[in-house]
Amino acid sequence: MMGHDNPNPPAAGAGDSRFGLEDGHGTQQGHSTASYAALALGALGVVYGDIGTSPLYALRETILAATGAAAGGHGGGAEVAFSGPLPRSVVIGVLSLILWSLVVVVTLKYVVLLLRADNNGEGGTLTLVALAQRALGRMRGGVVLFLGMAGAALFYGDAVITPAISVLSAVEGLKLVTPYFDQYVVSIASAILILLFLVQSRGTASVANFFGPVMFVWFLTLAGLGIYHIADDLSVFASVNPYHGLHFFFEHPGLSLAVLGSVCLAVTGAEALYADMGHFGRGPIRSAWLYLVFPALWLNYLGQGALILSDPTAIDNPFYKLAPEGLILPLVIMATVATIIASQAVITGAFSLTRQAIQLGLLPRLEIRHTSEHTSGQIYIPRINMILLIVVLILVWSFRTSSNLSHAYGISVFGAMVVDSLLAWIVISKGWRWSTWATAAVIGPFLIIDVAFFSANMLKLLSGGYVPVMLAVMLVVLMATWVRGTKILFDKTRKTDVPLLELVGMLAKSPPYRVKGMAVFLTSDPETAPASLLHNLKHNKVLHERNVILTVRSADTPRVPEEERVRLSRITDDFWRVEMIYGYMESPNVPKGLAMLRKQGFKFDIMSTSFFLSRRSIKASPQSGMPMWQDKLYISLTKSATDATSFFQIPTGRVVEVGTQVTV
Repeated sequence: MMGHDNPNPPAAGAGDSRFGLEDGHGTQQGHSTASYAALALGALGVVYGDIGTSPLYALRETILAATGAAAGGHGGGAEVAFSGPLPRSVVIGVLSLILWSLVVVVTLKYVVLLLRADNNGEGGTLTLVALAQRALGRMRGGVVLFLGMAGAALFYGDAVITPAISVLSAVEGLKLVTPYFDQYVVSIASAILILLFLVQSRGTASVANFFGPVMFVWFLTLAGLGIYHIADDLSVFASVNPYHGLHFFFEHPGLSLAVLGSVCLAVTGAEALYADMGHFGRGPIRSAWLYLVFPALWLNYLGQGALILSDPTAIDNPFYKLAPEGLILPLVIMATVATIIASQAVITGAFSLTRQAIQLGLLPRLEIRHTSEHTSGQIYIPRINMILLIVVLILVWSFRTSSNLSHAYGISVFGAMVVDSLLAWIVISKGWRWSTWATAAVIGPFLIIDVAFFSANMLKLLSGGYVPVMLAVMLVVLMATWVRGTKILFDKTRKTDVPLLELVGMLAKSPPYRVKGMAVFLTSDPETAPASLLHNLKHNKVLHERNVILTVRSADTPRVPEEERVRLSRITDDFWRVEMIYGYMESPNVPKGLAMLRKQGFKFDIMSTSFFLSRRSIKASPQSGMPMWQDKLYISLTKSATDATSFFQIPTGRVVEVGTQVTV
């Protein structure tokens, strides 16, 4: 691990301009009508891909759970037979629950409330962490950081389950074209997913231009299919009355949790509204939801419900049976494209979250490749991409059907939503300075609903819910180990470090041999002499004409203005301190940052500058403060970290690395 790792950087958000729509912060203010429409169209492809593909499976799974027929194989090839029509109260009750879940969870909680909790226009779980830490000030405890870890870990669970269930559910429509495809569904889905992950290294800019228009057509198709079948049974409009949803619970208390565990499938992807706020602004996101996405989803669910009431056998795949027989294949193709778009948004979201977690200090440095010369948010992380692909394929081949995989879905989604509600409570009460009663009145109902959905999904723990739980636990342990180990290492080396001002005074009294040029020493603690400086003096016995003690820090904002990027302070004529600050949405670029010092009259020439980095070799110790297994895990994480030269974008030919050994 390099000596300049910051143990406590600030929090991160979940937005980045990874699809070529740079920023778009705030509301529609400042946007022309054309640009506002373009942002709203772009939001369809990036923000609403996940929730937009929920009709493929959500109503089917919920009605099967409500009728007690959810055991085994439905939707994955085995048809569910009913001797008579489905109970009307069940179908209407389920439709009412789905509609009001979309209203309360998505519209009220995310569209109305949480879109107001932005950090310089950015949103997301880790943005809430940043806002909560800022609101608490010195009281920043481990609770907020733990919530950030849990939220991030649960998002990774969503990032592997969404591609698997979405693509599987789309490809399963081929079985309605011809039973011949039944045995090839898993293989076809796997091939699509492998291709999807392989193209990640090329960047998403070229494909992104098609995302919005394709999803626009998709939502129009959802609405059209729904309208086409609503006339099959107009009584489905009764679901607008929330009484029917509540009545279902009173009439079937034993099924209530099982049904809630499936209703949640209709709102998966809701967190993307908040997470991707920085891409498009809250105004375009709200408009896209209120004027197209929500009406299209509602109409499609009503159409599916009317079809099921008129033809109970349609329950095995009500979405595809909305289409006339000759149009099923085109619908399968369109649904597959829509699910790929939904998967793409989640995958790139995982890349973005990983970069933010690195800046936050939750993960070791990983190789980050920029896939666009114009948009810094378009990134590709090879190691994360490979891990995601492997886990997704394991899920596809283990569960084999979207119905089976649906059992693993809700825990990660609503676990993350519970985290959002808890963090929002802190932000509203401490940051917005609302009274406890006002905060409880606003957030309390949402928290109760989120906990109810999460509890309902815990019933699926043994039938698939263990997947996101295991992933989350492993990731939280990994992140907690990295945070704790880095702090222990920092505290231990701090005890043996030499104060910088003391060393500068000693060198002034007994100057070593001088060499031309400038030396930059990277360190996480500007108050102490970097280990690389001490070793350079000890072994090379020379000192450069100009020496810069450089500290790279992360701000608790997504981006830092260029004029605030670099801070320069003079120690002596030959020693300078430089602090370089990057937002948690930005990738550090040390040479570019140093070049900005020219405006402050500081001469910088990359060709006459040497960068000195310290590479620490860490050995485990029984007295480290962590169990031995955690010591070994931390050491393996440090070895897996990418080198600082690449992370800070320093030319390799200008770098000198000095090795030291530390016992923790």
